[in-house]
Amino acid sequence: MLKRIQIKKIKNLSANQRKSLLTWLFLAPSLLGVLLFYVAPFFVVIYYSLINNPIQKRFVGFTNFINVWNNEAFKMAGRNSLIFSFIAVPLAVLLSLFLAAVMESRIPGKSYFRTFFLSPLMVPTASIVLIWQVLFHYNGLVNNVLMKFGFIKTDWLKSDYAPVVIVILFLWKNLGYNMILFMAALSSIPKDLMEVAALEHANKFQVFWYVKLRYMSSTVLFVTIMSVINSFKVFREVYLMTGDYPYDSLYILQHFMNNTFASLDYQKLSAAAIIMFIVVTFLVLIMFRVENFYGKDVEG
Repeated sequence: MLKRIQIKKIKNLSANQRKSLLTWLFLAPSLLGVLLFYVAPFFVVIYYSLINNPIQKRFVGFTNFINVWNNEAFKMAGRNSLIFSFIAVPLAVLLSLFLAAVMESRIPGKSYFRTFFLSPLMVPTASIVLIWQVLFHYNGLVNNVLMKFGFIKTDWLKSDYAPVVIVILFLWKNLGYNMILFMAALSSIPKDLMEVAALEHANKFQVFWYVKLRYMSSTVLFVTIMSVINSFKVFREVYLMTGDYPYDSLYILQHFMNNTFASLDYQKLSAAAIIMFIVVTFLVLIMFRVENFYGKDVEG
């Protein structure tokens, strides 16, 4: 009897209401997964950051955040992560944009260049680490080549030059993916705008800055956000090359969190994760504001 009443109620719904109901029914599994595996754990992290430990569970307010913020290891890790991101991300965006613009022009061997820059995406992380160890080891290929020009041997991964090695690794791995995204954005720019720019005798720089880049503003934002995310993922390569406690300039936030997790200090780990989340969210909001300001006339 109850099923018949429910069926009658569904039949009495309007077409729009039925479509809305079906939409929510199809979305329900995905929404449930997001709530279960993303939203719920995030609130658990917030809970752990506000208590003294998982056993006593005494509320301590912002004490854990203050302790983490005053922690010297956290300060060093946060400083190194920000320096790396502020150097590697702009380089990844600008260089990939330049490569996409070059690939758009008629140059010989364009397909070979694309293959060369996309090949790192197919190389496993462990193989990448092995290649970089061969190149930048104290007795590696780079030192052997530099010694022929009169330079002294350098232990690259245990010196102040270590971040340079990781930046090169990051660029080598991500330029191809970013380049493909920019190439797709360049190909979607309306041809009539390019013709108008040509009729107005605009030079190549003016066409790129006032036409192409404005229509690519949303793609630039997406590539920048993805590059920021990938800059935090570089921990995998650094960890495989240097272990838990690398040279000071390579000690990043993921090292701090990994070592904190190993010591079962959940409240400190949770507080550090929330601080990191707030900083990254703030940076992303700034990028959205810049993109909205720069590309608002194009969208309108």
